[in-house]
This record gives sequence, C-alpha cells and structure tokens, in this order.
Amino acid sequence: MEIRPYATEEYSALWRLKRGFELGLGDGTGGDDKRERYEAKLTDDYRENYREWVGRCVEEDERAIHVAESDEGELVGYAFVLPASLSMIWDAAVLNEIYVAPDHRGTGVADELLEAALDAARAQDLPLDRMVLDVDGENGRAQAFYERFGFTHWGEMVAREL
Repeated sequence: MEIRPYATEEYSALWRLKRGFELGLGDGTGGDDKRERYEAKLTDDYRENYREWVGRCVEEDERAIHVAESDEGELVGYAFVLPASLSMIWDAAVLNEIYVAPDHRGTGVADELLEAALDAARAQDLPLDRMVLDVDGENGRAQAFYERFGFTHWGEMVAREL
C-alpha cells in the first residue's frame, strides 16, 4: 500500500471513492431518508462541480488530498484536508473527508491516511494549531477511530433545512 498525494488525472478513481463516502454517510446513521438524500445529490453536475473544487484545492495545496494506492494500482481510500486559505472556517485545519473502501477497512489504511492528513495540516499556517472534522454522533466506529488519534469533542455542529 502506498499513501501519496492525489494526481488530477486520477479523478475517475477519486470520484468512485467520493461516491462511496457520500453513500456511506447515510448507512446506519439516519435511516433510508438520509441515504436517499445523499444519493440524490450525486448528479453529473455535482460530479463536475466537485472535480473543479478538487482541482482548485489541489492547485492551491498539492498536499490537500492524499490517496491510498493498493499494490495492484487501485485507489482504495483518500483523505482531503482543506487548503490553509479555508482554515478560517473553523480557525483550524479542516479534515473535510476521509474514506477507505469497505474491503480495505481494518487494514491500517485509514491510520496511514490520517497521518498524511495530519502532516499536511501541520505544514499549514493556521490560526489555531488543531485539526477539526465533522463526525456523525451515531457513527461509533468513526468516533472510536478519531478518539484513538487523540481527537476530543470541541463543540457540536447543528444543522437545519434551508
């Protein structure tokens, strides 16, 4: 397994993983309605908008996205740290997304991706020396993963419909 910076020509493979990330947000943490809402947003327009946004982020900071490449050359996971110019969102580094394909979970890939994300964040000029992320309160596996790396609760995100 190799953890390395993402290359823009790998977008199709990244999009496959991003779809898995989005669809996984509704699995086991909110019922069918939540999954359907996340699945419904995955349109061709969303895919192109995400491609452009990823391109801008990587252009600004080549370490924004790290990928996990299997020995067979397949991308099996990624970690996405927002560029430092967006750190004012939380006054800290933001782990926007981390995802590992289900058949590679429990193999240490997520650990390696998170370490790469932390290294990328440490290289940023931040208002506060910390990394933040949003994790679903019902996702016990994710919460345990982040706690193992020393993440603690720092407020709570709330949301409402527009």
